[in-house]
Amino acid sequence: MDANMNAMNAGRRKDSLSRTKRMTGLALFTAIIVVLTIICTFIKFGPFSITLALAPIIVGAAMYGRKAGVYLGFVFGLVVLVTGLFGWDGGVILYLMSINALGTVLICLVKGIAAGYLAGLVYELIAKKNATLAVVVAGIVCPVVNTGLFIVGMMIFFYNVLSGWAGGAALSYYIIFGLTGINFALELIVNLALSSGIATIIRYGKKA
Repeated sequence: MDANMNAMNAGRRKDSLSRTKRMTGLALFTAIIVVLTIICTFIKFGPFSITLALAPIIVGAAMYGRKAGVYLGFVFGLVVLVTGLFGWDGGVILYLMSINALGTVLICLVKGIAAGYLAGLVYELIAKKNATLAVVVAGIVCPVVNTGLFIVGMMIFFYNVLSGWAGGAALSYYIIFGLTGINFALELIVNLALSSGIATIIRYGKKA
């Protein structure tokens, strides 16, 4: 009887410690995402800012699972939206909000949430066989989903705006080389360059 009670109490303490560590880790990743997103608001290639907050989303999703990826992706999207409402992105989001507020909110939130979820899912599926490969693939999937859904959302909600920004150029050419191409390439390069470091952080984080 006493042995069973001790085992139950030990299990509860272990679960409580695990929850505390998870909450602490997510709080840390949340802070990193907020800071990186705000800083990157002022770094632009084209009308939109570069995104460097995807790396902590990938790490958090890998360490704590897909639900954590959803949460961190939501935080990222929310910060993008809020900084846009402050006009820190040069007023681009404010301009889009004036045309279609719902579309702007959906683009900001959905792309981040989906990127976090799918990065976590991909890592979970591949890490069983090769943890390093899982980080590399998650590092590719995250910016692809983030940028891809951004483009899809802009095409759905702001096609006329995009056409006006293109200034008569082919829309596909403008999207690749003027709107998102350089940003996406830099985001992808950063994630791949950091992949070994990310893998190390995840490995030690899971052991802690």
